[in-house]
Amino acid sequence: MKKKFTLEIASPCSENFDKMIPNASGSFCNSCMKNVIDLSKKTNSEVARFIAENKDKSICARLKTTQMEEQFEYNEISKINTLKYAAVAASVLLVSNLSAQEKQPVKTEINCPKPNVYKLGKVAYNQTVNKEVSITIKGKLLEAKTNKPFNSKIYPNLMLSVDGSQNPVKVNPKTGEFSIEAKILKYSKTLMVTITGNDYYLSKEVYVDANSAKNNVLTQNIIVGADELTKIYIAGGLGINYTGQ
Repeated sequence: MKKKFTLEIASPCSENFDKMIPNASGSFCNSCMKNVIDLSKKTNSEVARFIAENKDKSICARLKTTQMEEQFEYNEISKINTLKYAAVAASVLLVSNLSAQEKQPVKTEINCPKPNVYKLGKVAYNQTVNKEVSITIKGKLLEAKTNKPFNSKIYPNLMLSVDGSQNPVKVNPKTGEFSIEAKILKYSKTLMVTITGNDYYLSKEVYVDANSAKNNVLTQNIIVGADELTKIYIAGGLGINYTGQ
């Protein structure tokens, strides 16, 4: 049975998520003495699975505002049906084993040599190997409209990470400069970039020319619009609204 639901936040929390104590599932809030689950970076299927496994619990979570516009769904399977299916599967397996023992097919080997086919001519050998390379990406994070660094008062503590990097790096709040080490394919033309900062988040694919790197250093400015950053806030309690079957 499919369960469909939406999420809501009745009373948004004003606590700073970045100042909480991080753990495996999110961060611990000393103000309310609860664990805040970070759902903001999870896919719809991951959120649905989490809700299915914790639907009877009181949940304090961090969400993107766009996630409250989404409809989620998961399959709810009753324990009775699960046991019934398991019993049927066991019966089928038992019958199959008995049938296999009763009927032993006669093995017949047929030797049919394949004809030799030859082609004459010049050999053309084309192979492009897209190797993974370790490079340092240096540049500036700039706002698209102004072509200047993001206002650090409005967008504080901006961090940047890319596919193939181990950890995010801090963006210089005054100059927008960053330097990050990553492993990417040598002939990559795009790169997935993730930008976070307090209550803002953005994951975006940007154009790069990895083959233009010199001495394993790629100079690449990253330009994004301020309106592309998604606002994130924390729920004092997560509400789950079931919308139908």
